[in-house]
Amino acid sequence: MRKSNLVLDRTEGTEEEAADAPAPGRAPARDGIDDRVQGWWDQLTHAKARDLYCYGMTVDELLPDGRVVVAGKPMLMFASYSYLGLIGHPKIDGAATEAISRYGTGTHGVRLLAGTLPVHRELERAIARFKGTEDALTFSSGYATNLAAITALLTRRDVVICDSLDHASIVDGAVLSRVTFWRFQHNDLGGLERRLQRAGDRGKLVVTDAVFSMDGDVADLPGIVDLCRRHGARLMVDEAHSLGVLGKTGRGVEEHFGMAAGIDIKMGTLSKTIPSAGGYLAGSAKLINMYRHHSRPYIFSAAITPAQAAAATAALQVIEEEPHRVAKVQHNAARLVSGLKAMGLNTLRSETPIVPMICGSQERAYAAARHCHRRGLFVLPVTHPAVPEGLSRLRLTTSALHGDEDIDEALGILESAARAVGLS
Repeated sequence: MRKSNLVLDRTEGTEEEAADAPAPGRAPARDGIDDRVQGWWDQLTHAKARDLYCYGMTVDELLPDGRVVVAGKPMLMFASYSYLGLIGHPKIDGAATEAISRYGTGTHGVRLLAGTLPVHRELERAIARFKGTEDALTFSSGYATNLAAITALLTRRDVVICDSLDHASIVDGAVLSRVTFWRFQHNDLGGLERRLQRAGDRGKLVVTDAVFSMDGDVADLPGIVDLCRRHGARLMVDEAHSLGVLGKTGRGVEEHFGMAAGIDIKMGTLSKTIPSAGGYLAGSAKLINMYRHHSRPYIFSAAITPAQAAAATAALQVIEEEPHRVAKVQHNAARLVSGLKAMGLNTLRSETPIVPMICGSQERAYAAARHCHRRGLFVLPVTHPAVPEGLSRLRLTTSALHGDEDIDEALGILESAARAVGLS
């Protein structure tokens, strides 16, 4: 088998490799890669030339009232995942500072080999208590967590069945595990049941987001749990956008529906409502032990830092101690959705702090975002391929830091943007 068509040292390559190498002074044939890179560059240049490119804006300062400073200008922040406004909370910052004083800024490597610090186990016990499970395990990122959850559990003989709007990391986990991978239309229980029937007696894992990150609606958990139980499937739920958001005390989608059990694998992140970094899996002691010894993203990735672990533990305590934050973000979400609907704007089925304002075309979404920026509202457009063609949008998020007057101010700017781009 040939190693490569590139001959780096003519004293070692085969005659076949040498024959494939470009002649001296001749450029190699185009293979399409340069064209793809140039195509993306052309799109970027075109957007910047029209002042429509607004990704990666530098935020110079976070203000305590739900605003940020960009290029010296205060702006209402409506693009943050900090749903409860916990970034900068003194208890959380204090816990991180104390952890650095005691353990330093880094870890010794992977926990399985280099050892586990007490702050890591404290966090995992806190997650298990908060989520009502026997144990939990943390990972270096939410993305790595979803890869671990699927690839370590399943084999090629098994089937993964996902909602069509599940996060990309869930899709990648299914693809990497080389299982049979099927999707069902968003929240279509009939489609889910047909796939469960088709899977027969094979190992079956159903995976769904709790809150869908682009549409802001909630999975039909009672219906999904019922189908999983009737067809002998295991259920994994990604609660990246529901922890701290759903339920009276912010414990997530089960509390939202008044359910005590039904989810086998509870996944979440530590970088959204919880102002830290990383991800977690929570479940039975046997399941978590398996992940601890067989999941590649855990075994081959360094642990989250002591400061991140301590901050996340403190954040869970704050959520319990300050339940008014959960009530406030839910109130703000309802006010934002109802205000946009009153203008005749399309917010899909959102019932959470993630509120899409559908603009249609990519150009219209870019122009609406820029209109908002000029008037002091920090929002970002989301376009294809993150969402379907024709459903480009402003993806709005509100937080517990916003008051009614902030929501109303944002609604006024959004109404102006809608008129400017021809939505109303």
